[in-house]
Amino acid sequence: MPSVAVKLYSVFFKFLLKHRLQNRIQTPFDDNNPYGVTSRPEESVAAANPSFTDGVATKDIHIDPFTSLSVRIFLPETSLTGTGSESQSQSRVRVRAPTKSSDLDSGSAAIDANLNPLRRNSYGAIGTAVAVTPSEQTRRSSYGGNSDAENLNLKQESGAYRGYSPSIENYLQICRKLPIILQFHGGGFVSGSNDSVANDFFCRRIAKLCDVIVIAVGYRLAPENRYPAAFEDGLKVLNWLGKQANLAECSKSLGNTRGGGGAEIRRSDVHRHIADSFGASMVEPWLAAHGDPSRCVLLGVSCGANIADYVTRKAVEAGKLLDPVKVVAQVLMYPFFIGSVPTHSEIRLANSYFYDKAMCLLAWKLFLPEEEFSLDHPAANPLIPGREPPLKHMPPTLTVVAEHDWMRDRAIAYSEELRKVNVDAPVLEYKDAVHEFATLDMLLKTPQAQACAEDIAIWVKKYISLRGHEFSY
Repeated sequence: MPSVAVKLYSVFFKFLLKHRLQNRIQTPFDDNNPYGVTSRPEESVAAANPSFTDGVATKDIHIDPFTSLSVRIFLPETSLTGTGSESQSQSRVRVRAPTKSSDLDSGSAAIDANLNPLRRNSYGAIGTAVAVTPSEQTRRSSYGGNSDAENLNLKQESGAYRGYSPSIENYLQICRKLPIILQFHGGGFVSGSNDSVANDFFCRRIAKLCDVIVIAVGYRLAPENRYPAAFEDGLKVLNWLGKQANLAECSKSLGNTRGGGGAEIRRSDVHRHIADSFGASMVEPWLAAHGDPSRCVLLGVSCGANIADYVTRKAVEAGKLLDPVKVVAQVLMYPFFIGSVPTHSEIRLANSYFYDKAMCLLAWKLFLPEEEFSLDHPAANPLIPGREPPLKHMPPTLTVVAEHDWMRDRAIAYSEELRKVNVDAPVLEYKDAVHEFATLDMLLKTPQAQACAEDIAIWVKKYISLRGHEFSY
């Protein structure tokens, strides 16, 4: 059974949550306002920190000018450094830059890890250092209009990581790419945020354990924006990720033209300047430098698991249209599923801890439009007939459930249906655990929450590791 402290906090939590949900039901909202909100005033927010103070740097980006949709990027410091034998072997590698006059500075530029061990290479090459001259240290960063190699600038004087221009990759084919996890927070579609203290802590933990870039999605909340706003926001972020990858490739192609000769380069000088300025303003350096969208995992928490499952389905339907983004797996943590025919756990645990069934019904009424409200809505029940695409096309799916969660049986049933069509869909059930036991603020530092994150990392690494390098991706 949960501890006495958890039981007491659950009583207080449910009282406060019920009061907030009822207030939102009684408060009129303009459903025609598409901008919406992604965070509530009562939410404790953690500020973004672009320096690697605890091993992970973070950055907030507002990616849609027409709505409040935003993302927070979590970049682990391992994208820049490494340890062990791999680091030692990399440190002995010398890479010679191109020698043409249009390339790095004048003449040839050598890169040797032994020359300057204190300056790390922004490409994430493990343990590799870059020899720089004093004049190079003062050049502009990749946020400027020039996307040439001179924009290589790892950190500001304050220590904040700035990234670099992706076109430099032409000269140094030693970039270490990390897989990407798209994370959707919980909160019953009406609360929570991607920059809350609890979600920030959880995403940092996942980024470090899995050694991945985590992109936490700040989707629009209900009732200001009802279904399908949150689901569409999740799909927008996946498409944005693909756009970022394609823009980075375009920037690299522009860099390749600099190696050409004479008249052709002179004729394209003006056009290149315009293209470089456009690319520098659009490309997100952290993703261009260190993100590998071909190894993308979707991770959803509670209602975020519903969003993750929807986005995964749309990714399956899109197929190669999403290239180079490829969803290789998804993780559903205590998904917010429900249905008109109650399961055994929905009857036995209807008054369970933190999120009981009555309050979750209020959340569904706030999220679904009144004319569409049904417990068998496609957003609520994953097992309704005719839901597309067929389950056999779904990627590997890990489901996390808690013993004292009334939603557990339907999540397990969904996993069983996936296994029937030969999809790798294991279930991790945690004894004496409650809904959101690994992501709720007061439970984040418990041994059970840590163990859950580690178990997720072990499973996810099977699908994000490069073939033949399962433990050194």
